[in-house]
Amino acid sequence: MYQVVRKLFFTDCRCAEDASNVYDELFAKLDTNKDGKVDVAELKAGLAAMGIATGKGAAQKIISSGDKDKDDGLDFNEFSKYLREHEKKLRLTFKSLDKNNDGRVDFMEIKQSLADLGLDISQEEAKKILQSIDVDGTMTLDWNEWRQHFLFNTATNLQEIVRYWKHSTVLDLGDSLSIPDEFTEEEKTSGMWWKQLSAGAMAGAVSRTGTAPLDRMKVFMQVHSSKSNKISLVGGFKQMLKEGGVASLWRGNGINVLKIAPETAIKFMAYEKYKKMLSSEPGKVKTHERFLAGSLAGATAQTAIYPMEVMKTRLTLRKTGQYSGMFDCAKQILKKEGVKAFFKGYVPNLLGIIPYAGIDLAVYESLKNFWLSRYAKDSANPGILVLLGCGTLSSTCGQLASYPLALIRTRMQAQASLEGSEQLPMNLMVKKILKKEGFFGLYRGILPNFMKVIPAVSISYVVYENMRDSLGIQK
Repeated sequence: MYQVVRKLFFTDCRCAEDASNVYDELFAKLDTNKDGKVDVAELKAGLAAMGIATGKGAAQKIISSGDKDKDDGLDFNEFSKYLREHEKKLRLTFKSLDKNNDGRVDFMEIKQSLADLGLDISQEEAKKILQSIDVDGTMTLDWNEWRQHFLFNTATNLQEIVRYWKHSTVLDLGDSLSIPDEFTEEEKTSGMWWKQLSAGAMAGAVSRTGTAPLDRMKVFMQVHSSKSNKISLVGGFKQMLKEGGVASLWRGNGINVLKIAPETAIKFMAYEKYKKMLSSEPGKVKTHERFLAGSLAGATAQTAIYPMEVMKTRLTLRKTGQYSGMFDCAKQILKKEGVKAFFKGYVPNLLGIIPYAGIDLAVYESLKNFWLSRYAKDSANPGILVLLGCGTLSSTCGQLASYPLALIRTRMQAQASLEGSEQLPMNLMVKKILKKEGFFGLYRGILPNFMKVIPAVSISYVVYENMRDSLGIQK
């Protein structure tokens, strides 16, 4: 049956009437119970019977995209309209990929197109992507092969491969040091970028709220735990509950959530500016340029919102009745310690961006390239588990490398509020910790930090996907 469909659809020239007949015949084949509409189960079964591979949830996405009357199925008009519009998008994309306008796309054109979209891949990786679409084995794609591959695929173009592999800030682990999101020109002009940033910000807010007790425990252990005052997870939580009750586990979470939106917006805008300034060729950004632009954007955003970081630490560590809220906290810091207090720990925080972003990006690129070289035989889409795994592992490695600087930053932010605490600069504080607690003293609180990784990733991903649906972002 697959050959029949291929013969029907993939001839070089079809007039509108022929196309309508083709859609009619295909619709009749898919509508197995002859009720005048094709539902998810019928589409799934029909495409499988024809040998057309679809991704997980693709049938549901096709039905949802074309189902204008919301009756959970496509009638013939909806079905043919969906295919007609989908083909138009495919045709436009094919033309944009065909750089030399010879009617065929080779692997170098794929490599160039992905580079234009901000994804650098090797020639071997480009060949593998092409082979996953190439039907006749010529190592070039004509329009028919392109249409055949993507007609019942919800992805319309190679930009989807960038979206698969884009190192996204959707995975919110509570730290704000990662490389910002990248968006294609199409996403920028259509306004889709702000919807994606909004979905990411909401995912971060819910994720941070869900893992706030572990985050508070991390900060508590960073500041108070030592060789002479060992704090266990259970002991720490007992102490917190005894001092302030269950609600105290969420101290500092309000401002931690509040700073997501301004930081995300500043980071995104600064990233776009730095990319333009640093790119050696207009419209193309190499990996090292992306890293540098991302680090500078992170530094810019952190500088702008840093007083909120200091307040977050103070509010997280506060005792019952110490501050009545965020404004009271800011007022007391300003009155007792002056403006400088809002930038305590600023230097180690800034220095922490480099190892975090560098290792995060390097590990992610290595994992991505490993997967593409080993497993990208039938599709360039690795699937959500692989993407989440790559993102989680790379972010965790980045956190591991920058953690000592994060601990120093937190102690410097907190020291003025601790009775009898010395006001030490960064270098002396490092020496003091190494002398009294050894190297592992720089990793106090790492256990609750790692414990929150999997729940944080899971929560942020689920919320992000639901927000994308609510905001009408096509997958």
